[in-house]
Amino acid sequence: MTAEPESASATGIWQGRFLWVTVGAVALIFLAAMQSLAVTTVMPVVSADLDGERLYAVAFAGTLATSVIGMVAVGAWCDRGGVLAPLSTAVALFVLGLLIAGFAFTMPALVAGRLVQGLGTGGQTVALYVVVARVYPGAMHGRVFAAFSAAWVVPSLIGPFLAGAVTEFLHWRWVFLGVAALTVVAFAMVVARLHGLPLDTDEPSTARIAPRLACAVAVAVGALGLSLAGELGAWAWAAVAASVVVIGLASRPLLPRGTLVAARGLPSVVLMRGLIAGALFGAEIYVPYLLIDGYGFSPTWAGLGLTAAALAWAVAADVQGRFGDRLGNARITLTGTALLVTALLVAAATALFGLHPAVLIAGWGLAGGGMGLMYPRLTVLTLAYSTPQNQGFNSSALSISDAVGSASSIAVMGLVFTALVGTDAGFPAVFGIAVVLALGALIPGLRLGHAHEAARRG
Repeated sequence: MTAEPESASATGIWQGRFLWVTVGAVALIFLAAMQSLAVTTVMPVVSADLDGERLYAVAFAGTLATSVIGMVAVGAWCDRGGVLAPLSTAVALFVLGLLIAGFAFTMPALVAGRLVQGLGTGGQTVALYVVVARVYPGAMHGRVFAAFSAAWVVPSLIGPFLAGAVTEFLHWRWVFLGVAALTVVAFAMVVARLHGLPLDTDEPSTARIAPRLACAVAVAVGALGLSLAGELGAWAWAAVAASVVVIGLASRPLLPRGTLVAARGLPSVVLMRGLIAGALFGAEIYVPYLLIDGYGFSPTWAGLGLTAAALAWAVAADVQGRFGDRLGNARITLTGTALLVTALLVAAATALFGLHPAVLIAGWGLAGGGMGLMYPRLTVLTLAYSTPQNQGFNSSALSISDAVGSASSIAVMGLVFTALVGTDAGFPAVFGIAVVLALGALIPGLRLGHAHEAARRG
């Protein structure tokens, strides 16, 4: 069932019946952001402690790979009825994965925890998107997703620094276990607030779930194959090619028709999300790595390298939420891509020429600004192009594109980086790959359709 009429938007997302839903959803986003930024910061220490440098990229790409399964399962589940049960299951898997990782004593065990965590992370994201679609009027979606982006502000200020401090003065295990405990508390509040709200769809989907789940598993296997290709020596690039083929074929039924050829409208929205996610998240894990490995930063201070970007992301997301329709999709695409490409070029130049680390940290802030403009805008458009019968499918498609793009780029960048270990070309190479992906996003980015037209469909 769709939420109340459009006129209800006058109450605001922080007022009336929307207040506690907003608080609960933002709390879950906040904790996911805290965990993401914290793990990115401490993973160099974790991989060294567990002698798992070769699985460094897998610890990130694996989580994204399995998240595809969670996205498809929860998306289909939501389209068939309510949201509470799939959301509860996703949160439970997220917490379980954190516990496994927190108690791991080998890198393979930690990676296993990250795989379980990915199932929950992907499902939780899709379920929250459907909550937004069914609880809030369409005119409020931009503000809700701006609030989601703003939920990264505090984690960006304290998350990396706190994770580094916890790692230095306690142990990196508490980075996982602490978030798990807080998530249980937050979800207890959320589930109480969502009970009684009209979250069921009036016209449940009758589409078959099993074929989509099989495709999701195949995509996850392909993404994992990419991330593990580096272990195959001379066969590595053959494994990469095979994995890309599997991912391409298996992902087609999970995405809107025409996505892989950048068809105008929703398909381009979904494709662009994957490209910019691959560019940013693939490169981002090497920012603290460069600060620690190349400049001798401690984990505490290396985490601050991500703070400027997260702050800029939140500010730009707020601008998009308020003025997105006035700016227009083409202008948002061009501005956001320019900022992202500039940040990646600055990062590459810093690594190549040994520039002052302040240049890298300040330059990376531009990446956050660009993503803050583009990322929530693509989510708004996805829901605007959706109906109650396909909100789950379209939300999962957007998240799948996000995860596959990120997992694939992380895996390929990890393979390239590992091949260049011992040279000065590793960091410039991964940032260069990200530049290519960001520029490629211009193709679908200029075929998104018009925001005011899309909004009328919501």
